[in-house]
Amino acid sequence: MTNIILTGACGRMGKVIGALCAGNDEYRIVAGVDINAASGSLGFPYPVYEKLDDFEGEADVIIDFSHHSAIHAIAEYATKNNVALVAATTGYNEEELAVLKGISEKVPVFYSRNMSLGINLLIELTKKATAVLGKKFDIEIVERHHNKKLDAPSGTALMLADAAAETMGTDPEYVYDRQSVRRARSDNEIGIHSVRGGSIVGDHEVAFCGQDEVISLSHSAYSRDVFAEGALSAAAFVSGKPAGMYDMSGLISSVL
Repeated sequence: MTNIILTGACGRMGKVIGALCAGNDEYRIVAGVDINAASGSLGFPYPVYEKLDDFEGEADVIIDFSHHSAIHAIAEYATKNNVALVAATTGYNEEELAVLKGISEKVPVFYSRNMSLGINLLIELTKKATAVLGKKFDIEIVERHHNKKLDAPSGTALMLADAAAETMGTDPEYVYDRQSVRRARSDNEIGIHSVRGGSIVGDHEVAFCGQDEVISLSHSAYSRDVFAEGALSAAAFVSGKPAGMYDMSGLISSVL
């Protein structure tokens, strides 16, 4: 049984994780934490606090789906109480990523910009396809999300681009807006394109465009359950590990 503190418990992802853990023999939420605890936690089957320090019990791991700015308080609690961390929040800036790296010297930290196992398998497949096709094929990435998403391109699209760039062994140029520059595509470009509309949970496609053929790798998420399931798998994976940084690549390798 993995005992979890869930930060961001009253948010959309927090509620999804709570529902998945209800009656589950592998995971148990011992406490939730949310700035809206006073008004948003009625009916929760576990206590929800406004601050981490208000919880006096014990846990194996924190799953964080709150806000990237909360990382300082979470880092302080995790190191003080020797609790592992699954950092599932998006939008970290460089200083906040440095905080994650810093506490990983004291406790195990699992970080991924996308918690879907399927997406992370897509990343591994992108690396393999780039190794075979990258020098002769143009790489274009298209991501589609709901009309409420604030950032573009998505963090996952950038993960896919980084995976291709790492495997290419060169220094490719990420091109986000072809309308801004009127010129032919260069060999070292990786195109990244964003679509926002409706209630799309998340679609990502990596197209390898060659002479007379196109090979596409894609992933579509139809609910937020896939991200919650991934976060729970990460929590079980990182709990009890030595201090250090862990990611989906290591989790997938452990499964394979």
